[in-house]
Amino acid sequence: MKEIILVKLGEIVLKGLNRRSFEDILLKNIRRRIGSFGKFDVTERQSTIAVVPHEGADLDGAEERIAKIFGIATYSRACETQKEIGAICSCTADYLRRELLGVKSFKVECKRSDKKFPLNSPQICAEVGRFLLKQFPNLHVDVIEPEYTVRVEVRDFAAYVHGNARRGAGGIPVGTGGRAAVLISGGIDSPVAAWMMARRGVELTAVHFASPPYTSERAEQKAADLLRRVGEYAGHMTMFTVPFAKIQEEIKEKCPEDLFTIIMRRFMMRASEQIAHREGCEALITGESLGQVASQTLQAIVCTDESARMPVFRPLIGMDKVEIIDYARRIDTYDLSILPYEDCCTVFTPRHPRTRPALKFVEVAEEALDVDALVSDCVERAKITKIEPNR
Repeated sequence: MKEIILVKLGEIVLKGLNRRSFEDILLKNIRRRIGSFGKFDVTERQSTIAVVPHEGADLDGAEERIAKIFGIATYSRACETQKEIGAICSCTADYLRRELLGVKSFKVECKRSDKKFPLNSPQICAEVGRFLLKQFPNLHVDVIEPEYTVRVEVRDFAAYVHGNARRGAGGIPVGTGGRAAVLISGGIDSPVAAWMMARRGVELTAVHFASPPYTSERAEQKAADLLRRVGEYAGHMTMFTVPFAKIQEEIKEKCPEDLFTIIMRRFMMRASEQIAHREGCEALITGESLGQVASQTLQAIVCTDESARMPVFRPLIGMDKVEIIDYARRIDTYDLSILPYEDCCTVFTPRHPRTRPALKFVEVAEEALDVDALVSDCVERAKITKIEPNR
């Protein structure tokens, strides 16, 4: 019995003349991401990608990894068999035996891509259905609301049998949407924002701000661990850890307390933009949600954006906290995000932050600082960490 994985494409099929380039990148991503589980043949056949293991390859591990690759709508473990109706019927009964013994109703669906096959799709469904009813007395046919659906695909080179397809990660392949730098903290929001932009094909570079001795090494490690979980979907990336305590001390000493947070955010944008330029990125990404905290009001965001020339993407901007937490749980970052290791954003938090800062007053306050020198210094001292996805 030859078992493979069949991968169905998502919105890639709508890409028109650009479709081939999207498919090529997806094939490359699949090969790279499952390579540690053994040798596989990964080929595209009639809008379906077949992942065929060589002897000794770990198909379970490959399936787990495929579930987290962007660009895949659904995937199925399937049994490959000869293109002959008797072989198809026998394969269906043998391969899906456990599932069929556990249900009472079923139906058969068929896709016949090979139009030379002597039976059409309804005839194949009828033949397979009759065979299964004889083999499994517990079953009856229900084409409206079956407990289980048997799927048969007759393609150019073979026939395939499988059960219900499983949902993939969706989106489009990483590497088709350009590059961007994400400002990553240890909180709930920024890892979700990173995941969302990777889901739109964006390759990520991460920028994390650390403030030793006010923050511990565990806070930096937490950010790296969060990125590794995001990396299970987004692939490998680089994290720049920017030393930020000196800038925060300067702001605290020389600027009005109620403007501390907004001025700090503007410095973060400037430093991130410098790193983004060096890394060939075309945009910045943040995890801000409108109105969630004082630095995320509309007026504060306007002041923040003015400090950067690059576009700033905020994929969470219209979400509430409950929605963001739901996504964090879905991508398995929530439990890490709530660990009690303070990040630099909690250092020197003002008692009464300005929620509606005026840009002209912020710019006047910044005149007390040597902005360019402070930004250049922290960027030059940034530590580089290579982030590989969790295995």
